[in-house]
Amino acid sequence: MPYSTFHLCNKRVSMSMPRSSPSKRRTRAHLDRATKSKEGYANVARWMALDADGETHIYRKFDELAARNLLFFQSELLALAAQLDHFDEKDAETDDMDLKDAAMTWETLERRAASDDRGAKSRMELIMRIREKIIEYHEALLLHSEITKLRRPNRRVLDAFLMWFKQPFPALGGRAKTFLDDPDDLVALNAVSETDFMSEYLRRHWPAQKEISRDASFGIGRYDEGSVTLAVAIVSILVAAVLLVGSITSLYFVQSDAAKLGMIAAFTALFATSVGTMTTARRAEIFAATAAYAAVLVVFVSGNISSN
Repeated sequence: MPYSTFHLCNKRVSMSMPRSSPSKRRTRAHLDRATKSKEGYANVARWMALDADGETHIYRKFDELAARNLLFFQSELLALAAQLDHFDEKDAETDDMDLKDAAMTWETLERRAASDDRGAKSRMELIMRIREKIIEYHEALLLHSEITKLRRPNRRVLDAFLMWFKQPFPALGGRAKTFLDDPDDLVALNAVSETDFMSEYLRRHWPAQKEISRDASFGIGRYDEGSVTLAVAIVSILVAAVLLVGSITSLYFVQSDAAKLGMIAAFTALFATSVGTMTTARRAEIFAATAAYAAVLVVFVSGNISSN
């Protein structure tokens, strides 16, 4: 899936946008929309919606408020639980068999509450409040858990958004003009997933069609993310072929064992570097792939030495 990408270089911002043969007209239509005059929230919403991949959808998550809300829910439930414990203590101390029966049998409790028994009615109201509140609390917990999984916006995307939003003056007034100022409290609804060094480098330097910023001080370029993905794939295939075939061919013609060991070390280092810069592999995966590659070279050299 294509992703939007921004970069700031000499006041130039690039953002990817899917383009195919007929999509050039769509790109021009996007740029025409960008030049239409709008103000305030309409202008900001229009600019965010111009990104077909949604990477410009950056919002505050209000972590502190969310945490406080959960604490309020928690404290309210603790207070309700204490009231329920008080009823349980009374049930344990009483000799009234009707109360004990109501504590043990739901149908009895319902019947007594419906007959305007004050104790049973109070207990039933408390149970209903707990049921309602704990559902709200659990929903809030689950929602907050999902929000915490959202990633922060890409630094380049945020810089581009800030530059567009702030110049020549904030696009929104009041307190809303500062909503981008705390990067630790921002989330992107669709952040870039391919963050390897090669992809990032190409995104920063890929040719892009520009649109003009609010104050005409810099351009926002839109390009085809699929072309970047294809370029990275081609480069990765070529590098993999060179590192595998090239290393084996080189080792075949070298006679010195010491030179072969040095070449194995060099090719292994190059392989680890290429995997680290051209893929999104984790450290454990890089170690595993590098060990497998080195093992192939060692087996080849060992077999060659044995045959000699």
